[in-house]
Amino acid sequence: MSVHLHWYLPTSGDGREVIGAQAHLGAASSPRPASLDYLALVARAVEQLGFEAVLTPTGTHCNDAWLTTAALLRETSRLKFLVAFRPGSISPTLAAQQAAAYQELSDGRLLLNIVTGGDAEEQHRFGDWLDHDRRYDRTAEFLTVLRGAWSGTPFDYTGEHYRVQGATVHNPPSPVPGVFFGGASPAGREVAAEHADTYLTWTEPPAKTAELLDDVRARAARHGRTLSYGIRVHVISRDTTEEAWAEAAKLQSRIDPKFSAFVQEKLASVESEGQRRQTAQIAGANERLEVYPGLWAGYGLIRPGAGTALVGSHAEVADLLAEYAALGVDHFVLSGQPHLEEAYWFGEGVIPLLRKRGLLDDDAVSSRGSASRSQGGSPVLTPS
Repeated sequence: MSVHLHWYLPTSGDGREVIGAQAHLGAASSPRPASLDYLALVARAVEQLGFEAVLTPTGTHCNDAWLTTAALLRETSRLKFLVAFRPGSISPTLAAQQAAAYQELSDGRLLLNIVTGGDAEEQHRFGDWLDHDRRYDRTAEFLTVLRGAWSGTPFDYTGEHYRVQGATVHNPPSPVPGVFFGGASPAGREVAAEHADTYLTWTEPPAKTAELLDDVRARAARHGRTLSYGIRVHVISRDTTEEAWAEAAKLQSRIDPKFSAFVQEKLASVESEGQRRQTAQIAGANERLEVYPGLWAGYGLIRPGAGTALVGSHAEVADLLAEYAALGVDHFVLSGQPHLEEAYWFGEGVIPLLRKRGLLDDDAVSSRGSASRSQGGSPVLTPS
């Protein structure tokens, strides 16, 4: 089984602390603004290291994913862009047109991450007042119209949230962009099963992840569909176990406990079932916030969304990835602070091990760029 490795584009800024910590610590390192020059540096490095795509988040506190990634197309040649956006903020026909144009201009380098949204306060900023389950109902209709407009035949549809007549695009995209979608609630799982290509979830211990994937897999089978599966997780990979956990401890030491308590209180009120599952892991963690051997929940102290990290030596991180791959996980969307340096730690330390284990397609990796080194070297709330 060959897996797909993706990285993360820090469009709300970057730095040496868990995102959000900088403004609350006088001794924090200088943050790195999400300038085009810096994001291009990350994108080019990720492409050279052999990653397939970069996830670009959506939300109030990050730059628009469509515009940012379009600006980076000429900075890269093979890297794909996994563009996150909320279906409630745009017409599905317009989204279909944007995606079709993007595919044509990028030579087929677009992937889509549909984010229904699980924080009512954030949704209200964008004029969205639907409740949790009705948002997922709208997402299902959105994806129906989106795919209909891509079909090459004018598409008519009448539903509760959308009514279109003759929805189409000038040039149907080829290839059709893969649709990544996440949602841990029953409503979210059902939309994924019926409409997504890849079900993407924030990372929990393998047993809990397996339960979630098995449920979505069974739902998809009832629709006569087969999905691929992905996890979103941070990573701290070093030459030795001790170095990796020392880095995790350093990140945790630079988190203000008062700010962490404030964030935890705020996260407790969100509607997202996935966020509740992430937050609950902290309560069950050991003293160093390890919820499973090599799975650290420290990011979740102040960061919404993906709250766990794979921590360990390069071989240990490769072992964990193999363990999740054995559950049927095809896509790994990774990140680390800072995103430039951590991409190199992983790319030079872990990717060669995955290739040796047969978890990476040699031809696919070499076509994206490769890494050969086996030893390592050297206040925002955005859920992703």
